[in-house]
Amino acid sequence: MNATTTKTVTTADTGEAIDGVTVLGDYHMNGGYDWMELIGEHGWAVIPSWGHEGWDLGQWPYVMVAGIRTADAIGNLFGMATYCEGDVTCTYYRTKARFWDAISEQAFFHWKNGQAHGPEDLPEAAAELPSRYRMPYAVPAA
Repeated sequence: MNATTTKTVTTADTGEAIDGVTVLGDYHMNGGYDWMELIGEHGWAVIPSWGHEGWDLGQWPYVMVAGIRTADAIGNLFGMATYCEGDVTCTYYRTKARFWDAISEQAFFHWKNGQAHGPEDLPEAAAELPSRYRMPYAVPAA
C-alpha cells in the first residue's frame, strides 16, 4: 500500500462511511523521520507527548502516533495513525472524546510495556487511566 491514499473509511466510533479521506498506510521505504515529514505534507502531525505532564507518546523514530483534524459536510473528523517500524494503522473518529481515548490507549500500551517514558502510577488497564493521563499535553505558557 502507498504511504498515503484517499479512500472511503468507516469511523470507529459511529460506524459512518466517509468518502475521500486521506488514509496513511505502511511505509517501508525509509525510516520514521522520513514518514513524519511525508505525512506532514498531507496535514498529519506526529504527537510527541501525552497527558498533563507531557510523557512520551511512542519511541521515535521507531514507534509514533500521529493525528489529524479535518471535516466533512456533517462535521469534524479526527484521524489517528500508529507507526511501528513502517507498519501503519489508520483509524478515524467522529468525536474528539473517542479520538483522545484511542490515543490514550496507545500511550498506555507503550508506557505499561516500558516502550516509552510514562507515569509511575499506571493502573492495570487503559480504561482505568485517570483523566490527567487521557488528554493532550499543553505546553505551559512562558
